[in-house]
Amino acid sequence: MKRKAYAQALEGLQVELNHLARWLQATGERLVVVLEGRDTAGKGGTINAITERMNPRQVHVVALPKPTDRERSQWYFQRFTAHLPAAGEFVVFDRSWYNRAGVERVMGYCSTAEYEAFLREAPMFERSLVESGIRLHKYWLCVDQVEQERRFARRAADPLRRWKLSPVDLEARSRYRDYGHARDRMLEATHTAWAPWTLVDYNDKRSGRLALLGHLLEQLPPREVEDQPIQLPALDGPPAREAYGTTLRPINAADD
Repeated sequence: MKRKAYAQALEGLQVELNHLARWLQATGERLVVVLEGRDTAGKGGTINAITERMNPRQVHVVALPKPTDRERSQWYFQRFTAHLPAAGEFVVFDRSWYNRAGVERVMGYCSTAEYEAFLREAPMFERSLVESGIRLHKYWLCVDQVEQERRFARRAADPLRRWKLSPVDLEARSRYRDYGHARDRMLEATHTAWAPWTLVDYNDKRSGRLALLGHLLEQLPPREVEDQPIQLPALDGPPAREAYGTTLRPINAADD
């Protein structure tokens, strides 16, 4: 998709996202979006598209690191519940509880018993979220292996992108089919009437972002909230100039 057409379409969706933010504040609704997908699928760019024009005090991105020893001894879902939204808030989970059904399962970071328990408990956990009033939307970002390899190569060649290639990412390259089997099992167990999955084609990231944001907005009720105009009163007196002070040396001054 051409950059100009994408930017124009994205701007319209971002205006709608701001309408959504005002609606959440006015109604006290709570919104959670879970983004999952293969390495390089495009979660980061999608999160940026959602949040870059929104109030960071209202819209929160949750990307939890590897659990500590203490967290590993807790109920699995416990550390995620602390990040659920309060009234009027919108939370995007990057690295959600579905880590257990993906990377932890494929890379052997959890036991088979822990994995099977997760598949049983996740639908019940999500049902409790929905029944408490949280609006929960789950998206899987799909990317073919040929396209994934192209993106891996681009990251490896770009010093500004190389940080995105972790040892786990490199190991995942040889486990594309294993991740596919894990994804299918996850969808089978956790695609429910109260918290369904939506799969989005992300072989073209720009088209994928627009499709995902458009779908999300379509799932929510009408969001028209009267926008109160802001009137800026006249300044009291002439505009002032910034005072820089006299004690700071110019940054190019030579040391004594």
